Formats: sequence, C-alpha cells, structure tokens
Amino acid sequence: MFAVCCSCRTMFALRLWVLRCSAGSRTAAQYVQGQSPEPRIREYFYYLDHQGQLFLDDTKVKNFVTCFKDKQFLVFFFHRLRSNRSGRYQEDFPYLSLCGRERNFLRCDDRPVVFTHLLPGQSGDPALLSYCGGAEKLAVAFRPEALFMHPISGRVYHPCSEQRGGVGLVRSALAIELSPSFAYDGGAETEQPTHFQWGGQRHRLTNELSERFSSQ
Repeated sequence: MFAVCCSCRTMFALRLWVLRCSAGSRTAAQYVQGQSPEPRIREYFYYLDHQGQLFLDDTKVKNFVTCFKDKQFLVFFFHRLRSNRSGRYQEDFPYLSLCGRERNFLRCDDRPVVFTHLLPGQSGDPALLSYCGGAEKLAVAFRPEALFMHPISGRVYHPCSEQRGGVGLVRSALAIELSPSFAYDGGAETEQPTHFQWGGQRHRLTNELSERFSSQ
C-alpha cells in the first residue's frame, strides 16, 4: 500500500510540471485533466507517440522535453496498463492504467507498447527488448524470428504480452539499427523479408503477427 501511495504521489507531482506545457485537448473527446466524475475519483488522459514517449494528452508541444522520463513512474504506469473496459472514453482512449482511485486513460499513435532499446542478455539469457522508457523493468525476451515488417507502412513489430495488446511497435531508430540483419530470399528489398540474422544464426521469420493486421 505504501509503494502504491508513493507512486501515486509521484504521478501527481510529475503532472503538475507537465501541465504547465499543456493547452487544449488533442482528441474529439471532451475532458478536463484531473476531473472527478464521482466522489474521490480522478481521471487523467495520456498519449503515447511512435517513439515510445508518454505525454499528458493535452500537452501542446510534444517532444523529449515535455514527455515523462521518470523510470519509476513509467514502470508503474505501464505495468498496470490494460484494455479500457471501463465504459468511459473507450473509443478515444482504448487503454487504461489504474492507480488506486485514479483512472489514467491512454491513446497512442500506433501501439501501447513501443520497443526502444535492445538490451544484451545476462549469463546466457536471451536479449531483451525494452519498451517505453522502463529499461530492464519493462522488457520482453527478444524473439528474432517473430519480428514482422508491415508490407505497407514498413514499420517493424514484435510480440508483447496479450495484456497490452499482443503487438509492440519497434521505434524507428531501433528498426533502422536492426534493418541490416533482415534478409530477402528473392534478393529484392522491395519484397517482404524472409529471414533475420541474429546470434550467428539465420532465423526464418514466422510472420505470426501478420494475422493481427489482417482486419485493419
């Protein structure tokens, strides 16, 4: 209980600073940051960009200066992230992170998980894909064969937990670092990659995530 309360206080203090850079909602949804729709309940609204940076949704200028960077806060926020089934703002903010009596609604440019760094494994463990500024505290085991390059957008994706949607976006800077390791059976890079070179092995790509995009 103490840890939760401390984390909530940290979230409140961080918001006070970020709110100074905020002005006006960026969605059609009508809300006021910190609104109280019922006694002792507060609601806040966030936005995650395609670089894995988290902002209050109504922050006017969204860049590295105005995004949340406190690791403890980010870990707390994303560990509690779920699909929004609250009956409130579900269309505009499809994800929800609960903190005691606070409801933290999230919308995103692409996916609610954005992988930002590839971390080396320890003592023979697999490498980790870290997401949304949480370093090793927010990470999944790297599965090179499961990387998926979208045939239209060219964006690269990797599996994440079903709790957070099952698919995470690989941010562009990391995707560029990984791109030389993609291989193409036909030799033409205009086609879909078929393999990924990693750890001295040539992994055939499963394209298992393609089904997640088939209805989009």
